[in-house]
Amino acid sequence: MSPIYSLFSVLLFPILVSGDGGSPKPQVQTLNIQRPEYINPKLPPRTLSPSKKFEGSSNLVDLRYHMGPVLSSSPINIYLIWYGRWTPAQKLLIKDFLTSISPDAAAPSPSVSEWWRIVSLYTDQTGANVSRSIVIAKEYTDARYSHGSHLTRLSIQQVIASSVKSAPFPVDHKNGIYLVLTSQDVTMQDFCRAVCGFHYFTFPSMVGYTLPYAWVGNSGKQCPEVCAYPFAVPGYMGGGGPGALLPPNRDVGVDGMISVIAHELAELSSNPLVNAWYAGEDPTAPTEIGDLCEGLYGTGGGGGYIGQVMSDKKGRTFNMNGKNGRKFLVQWVWSPALKACAGPNALD
Repeated sequence: MSPIYSLFSVLLFPILVSGDGGSPKPQVQTLNIQRPEYINPKLPPRTLSPSKKFEGSSNLVDLRYHMGPVLSSSPINIYLIWYGRWTPAQKLLIKDFLTSISPDAAAPSPSVSEWWRIVSLYTDQTGANVSRSIVIAKEYTDARYSHGSHLTRLSIQQVIASSVKSAPFPVDHKNGIYLVLTSQDVTMQDFCRAVCGFHYFTFPSMVGYTLPYAWVGNSGKQCPEVCAYPFAVPGYMGGGGPGALLPPNRDVGVDGMISVIAHELAELSSNPLVNAWYAGEDPTAPTEIGDLCEGLYGTGGGGGYIGQVMSDKKGRTFNMNGKNGRKFLVQWVWSPALKACAGPNALD
């Protein structure tokens, strides 16, 4: 989302039913199908919509094209900047997600590459689509916290500038995305309070070039109940919510990050200079293809419900498959064809 990943729609109040003794417990429906089974931890009442097409569809959404570029050159080069301390397992998990986007990634349906196919439906004024191919071009690790352990929207551009100068990072303003990932001990301006991630472009005065970039932080120690929901739930739910869902890769912070990374990459690719695809009249606060679907992960989602997702035999929740047997829970995005939020795990 640009310029922020809004928190308002992830702080969702659950629908409760009374359990034994009058104590609230979450409403859960499990369908009797072959595992991995579809579950909906927050199933909407049938009276809310006579149609299954509940997930974000509306004739009032005015997503328009504003004549700017999309990232259509193939492949899209991702320049990864690891800021702070990261374990090899955490890095590998995120890289497995990123490399699962391309169509040549071997993964069963519903897959990450099928999810990105929806993003690739967006075009520029020449009719060129967002590229379906993404590669990790270069990586740079700044474990010395060269710009401190508290960053701002301006200092994140200094982090990018340092990486371009220190690492063998080319200035790739045509095909490149600069993805800054901060570890769980790094704080960011407005992190947890108003943002989980954001994307924008660098200023020539700061970096020397205009480069599309995104930042996402690991909320594992700071605010997992906000930025890694539904793998952690806010304390005010008091045990009355759906309960924290088990993350598919056993890392609440990083599993939560992956959905935010997906959100930002989808928007960065379809609106890299904030003058392409968005709704609203203010380009400084656009509503983009990920913003329209915040909190939606499956069929029946919307109005505070995440929708039907899957659960493996160990109870870990996911909605997409990636390469190397990985599983991920990734937010849906707005489809320009369906005029609704969509994902590869849709049941309707």
